[in-house]
Amino acid sequence: MSDLLSIKDRIMKRLCEKKLLVENDIQKALDIQKEKGGKISDILVGMGLVSRNDLISVLSEELGIPPIDLSRYQISKEVIDLIPKKIAKNYHVLPVSKIGDFLTVATADPLNVFVTDDIAAITGCKISLVIANNRDIEEAIAQYYEAGVTEAIDKIIDDMRAPGDIEVLQDEQDFAMSSSELMRLVQDAPVVKITDMVLTEGIKRRASDILIEPMENSLRIRYRVDGILQEGERPPKKIHAALISRLKVMSNLNIAERRLPQDGRFKIRVHDREVDFRISVLPSSNGEKAALRVLDKKQATLDIERLGFEKEALEELKKAASRPHGMMLLCGPTGCGKTTTLYSILKYVDSPEKNIITAEDPIEYQLEGINQLTVRPELGLTFANSLRSFLRQDPDIIMVGEIRDFDTVDIAIKAALTGHLVLSTLHTTTAAGSVTRLVNMGVEPFLITSSVVLVAAQRLVRRICDNCKEPHKIDKVLSEKLQLKPGAGNMVYKGKGCKECQDTGYKGRVGLIETLPLTMDVRKLVLEGIDESRLKQQARKDGMKTLRENGVSKILKGITTVEEVLRVTVGDQEIPLN
Repeated sequence: MSDLLSIKDRIMKRLCEKKLLVENDIQKALDIQKEKGGKISDILVGMGLVSRNDLISVLSEELGIPPIDLSRYQISKEVIDLIPKKIAKNYHVLPVSKIGDFLTVATADPLNVFVTDDIAAITGCKISLVIANNRDIEEAIAQYYEAGVTEAIDKIIDDMRAPGDIEVLQDEQDFAMSSSELMRLVQDAPVVKITDMVLTEGIKRRASDILIEPMENSLRIRYRVDGILQEGERPPKKIHAALISRLKVMSNLNIAERRLPQDGRFKIRVHDREVDFRISVLPSSNGEKAALRVLDKKQATLDIERLGFEKEALEELKKAASRPHGMMLLCGPTGCGKTTTLYSILKYVDSPEKNIITAEDPIEYQLEGINQLTVRPELGLTFANSLRSFLRQDPDIIMVGEIRDFDTVDIAIKAALTGHLVLSTLHTTTAAGSVTRLVNMGVEPFLITSSVVLVAAQRLVRRICDNCKEPHKIDKVLSEKLQLKPGAGNMVYKGKGCKECQDTGYKGRVGLIETLPLTMDVRKLVLEGIDESRLKQQARKDGMKTLRENGVSKILKGITTVEEVLRVTVGDQEIPLN
């Protein structure tokens, strides 16, 4: 072991001699290793102190082990089969070639003699090492092990679906592709099967988005589940063009256009469930990338009572939604559930006596009894122009998908002042920040106080999986940061990870919301032009609970974890009231 340490010391010294590192950098990395563990090389690279290629070059010089560029090699199946997939992934190694009793193995960590001994025992070969970039090894493992053979893909497809489970639903206005030859190409059985597999896997995982990304030597497919991306099986790179073309045909996009971005949508039926997909195709350096938004109506929760909001905030939303006129604004980043909350409010107030009209980009869910319009900016049908037309349709309630400019907010405020209830969204981070944003857009403060009745900020946190939930001892630093007072009632929980939650410890999401009603004191501050922090302080004096306070409440109820609340409530979400 002392020999290994001396080798590491020599490598560190060599890096310093080449002026790639300084002694102070090494000490910082050693301190992090002592605190968190891990390999010193990974820490140095992760801190950006040295590049992976420079590290490989020095390792090669000091150890006399040649480097290798895996992208230039085509490895035979017979060689790949010598090392099992599990061993290759766990040890981050790849067999490259075999001559006689000697097996050449690529590794990113040539100092780990235990790996060499284990592979020699498994294969019965004498091992000759070469050094490769860790990322190159990961991509090669994905290429050769995870998606190297058609039979493996067919088995995955057969396990996930029986023939005929997926049916593409054509809209009435759909048109036939003019090129029958292209149609035959993308409807070949293997391409159709792999496309169906990707879509079905997304639905099975409850994904909100599916990303199909061409890499240099592989095709990566990722699924956004509960707001976090998860990587799936990697099909072979050679089917990339056919897979994208198949999705274009399903979406009625131009199959021959590969230079410009395209957007579309399609609908499928899986196991008697209708699922809508929105697709965006974007040209990249490695080929076309596709992003699909999954709109599964069965998974949608459009009941305001089931969104998970705290009782006080829920009552504020209901109270504002029941008013005959005024403006309600929801704010937060993309993907935080604003649209779902707006739909839930519309369902809550909907009745045969009310005329409800929406302008959206695009329409995510069709609501029975509600008039919904898709804006088309390229045709001049913007949010502002839609609103002007709405006011001639005798509406009671108007929903605008998003307020993006002064024209839209100006008409929306005028509608709120003339007897209409207007619902919309803003891209700001806090409720108090939305008021400041309106002022910055050019809205006079007196118009804000006269029209806006409620502003709410929203986030989504992942729920702890009920199947593997267990008590968890909270870190003292995190406890102090969230101001959790010690006591028997402050038990926190965490998901251990199980088959139900795909070993993540989480299943589903729940909403956090802070509601800022425009009380008399808040209106007075708005008219005085007070900044966001003062508005927030006053709102909290009036009873507003911040996003972080909502999160702490859900931690103590065992609904979510400390890490989730800290992840989504950043910035000025501290609890103390100054």
